Amino acid sequence: MRTREHEPTRSTTVLAVVRDGRAAMAGDGQVTAGQTILKASARKVRRLHNGTVLAGLAGSAADGLHLLDRFETALDSHGGALQKAAIEMAKFWRSDKILRRLEAQLAVADKEHVLLLSGNGDVVEPEDGIVAVGSGAAYALAACRALARHTELPPGEMAVEALRIAAQICIFTNDQIYLEEL
Repeated sequence: MRTREHEPTRSTTVLAVVRDGRAAMAGDGQVTAGQTILKASARKVRRLHNGTVLAGLAGSAADGLHLLDRFETALDSHGGALQKAAIEMAKFWRSDKILRRLEAQLAVADKEHVLLLSGNGDVVEPEDGIVAVGSGAAYALAACRALARHTELPPGEMAVEALRIAAQICIFTNDQIYLEEL
């Protein structure tokens, strides 16, 4: 018997890239319940803290929106300091009984840093400035890393192209892509 903890992620795909003092975050628009597409045009990427931080969510929509609200509160209380807000959020996530049960991940970025915040209370900053969350994350991440290594594309173009590739592979990711850039 499989537990919920071991079930594969079946949600959207969000990809964030930080390169050369610029940041981009792209997310597809698909909302899925089981094997059914409920909506094709949901916006899962947001601008926070007066447009200086990007945040994208994957997982349960209600859980993700709750986490996004909590993260925005932490971000505001730390004057927009992304890393400090992420660490505060992770501490709170681990210690709060309700948050520990939420099934969502956040990708957050400013012009210098990109971070992954997981349901385990982890804060991960990748060495290459690329983070992906959601069901198509592995595909989008692989495509974006290849583009980063072999092209001079700006972050926004890399993110969109990588999501297009993920949408061709992952049935829970569509090609209706929303992009935000800093």
